[in-house]
Amino acid sequence: MKGTALCAAFAAATLLASPVFAAEDLCATNLQKINDQMVTAGATSEGLDDALTQQVENAKKAQDAGNTEECIAITSKVLLRLDKTEKGSSGA
Repeated sequence: MKGTALCAAFAAATLLASPVFAAEDLCATNLQKINDQMVTAGATSEGLDDALTQQVENAKKAQDAGNTEECIAITSKVLLRLDKTEKGSSGA
């Protein structure tokens, strides 16, 4: 009985912790996507590069501070902006 209860408690703890790990992975994944897109984006305006670089730095600081939600929020906005910039430059 104790073994079953211990297994159930471990399974519950694992399930509760999973969203945290997934969020940390999303933060890191978004940072990697941003890096990849900025490397392959080619020529963009200097102001845009500076703004995005600052936002990436803010996201990394949030990640280092353990504020995963802030990191995800920042990186999601940067990815959206990069996508809009890429679509705008390819349509011209």
